Amino acid sequence: MLDRMTLGEIPPKPHIAFRDGEGRVRFEHCFTRRGFDTGYTILYHRRPPTAETAVALRSEGGGVDALRPREAPPLPLARRHLLTNDVAPGPDLPRARTPLLFNADTTLSIARPTGNTDDLFTNGDGDELFFIFRGSGTLETPFGPLGFQEGDYVWIPCGAPYRVRFDGADNHLLIIEGRSEIGIPAYYRNDVGQLKLDAPYSHRDFRRPTALPEPDEGPATLIVKRGDALSRVTLSHTPFDAVGWDGTVYPVAFSIHDFQPKAGLVHLPPPVHTTFMGTGFVVCSFVPRLLDFHPEAIPCPYAHSSVHADEVLFYVNGDFTSRRGIGPGSISVHPSGIPHGPHPGAYERSIGAKRTEELAVMLDTFRPLKFTTAARGVEDPNYPTSWAG
Repeated sequence: MLDRMTLGEIPPKPHIAFRDGEGRVRFEHCFTRRGFDTGYTILYHRRPPTAETAVALRSEGGGVDALRPREAPPLPLARRHLLTNDVAPGPDLPRARTPLLFNADTTLSIARPTGNTDDLFTNGDGDELFFIFRGSGTLETPFGPLGFQEGDYVWIPCGAPYRVRFDGADNHLLIIEGRSEIGIPAYYRNDVGQLKLDAPYSHRDFRRPTALPEPDEGPATLIVKRGDALSRVTLSHTPFDAVGWDGTVYPVAFSIHDFQPKAGLVHLPPPVHTTFMGTGFVVCSFVPRLLDFHPEAIPCPYAHSSVHADEVLFYVNGDFTSRRGIGPGSISVHPSGIPHGPHPGAYERSIGAKRTEELAVMLDTFRPLKFTTAARGVEDPNYPTSWAG
């Protein structure tokens, strides 16, 4: 996703015998993208990464099976407001994930885990992008541990087994699942793959694993999601036993506070805030920034008919000048087909403003989003009519 890096011990060429000091062969393991057509990473394990001793469908209760989105009955087309602070907490990350919105390209979930689990998790349906609204901890993968804190995006490639260790019990994550890939927009790179000097971030802004996993000899339980079904795989040993790897596919963390915003003479549209991109959707970051500098500029966003996109905003912090009744942890959903814009009075009040302190994550999808039954359970019923008067 980002650039090539090397960690630990690797042989001078891929696909040759690589032995430890006692002559035992290391086991090569390729993580590839789009088959074998684009970026990849090669890991070297102490033991085979395929040592399964049992496989079964995950059928027991406890909330893990809720990862399959359950579509709500048809709803009239309207702007909607979801209160994610009302989403029920769960005992650990797998069981706390609550899908709220989904289509064929992506699923947006909220997770409020209060603890940790020793089970590993792999998403075989696509990449995952966490946004850490509250909490901190460590992502554990075969690539090595990666710390995170509030305001971080954490990107996990499809197929990578992982476990999250939270530091405390008050955690709140926005999870965006890409059914294919999530990555950096190609137009931010030059022809040799570097991030351009006018991109909204640099290679230095992304944090990567800097140490290999601590060896763990014990057995492991791996929950694998594929086709929204969950399987339980029992492994004779944990896959966190790599001695080295190199390539371009590995987890990274990026703080929303390191996103470099742009300002213009007059209001700039949301594409200037694009941070990540997937098939059928984009993820944008709205951060504190200077506003438009034309003497008669209206900094508040104008009304917009989204004829080809559903707009989802997750409000993190600050002053949301275009909205009322919105607070940290709110999600607004403004669907294609009807115009959306600032609440009454906000447009006029913004004239002369020099700076905004808002912090938010936006997901724009190019296919209509469906609501889950869980989303209906945390909806603000008064939001659709809040533009009247």
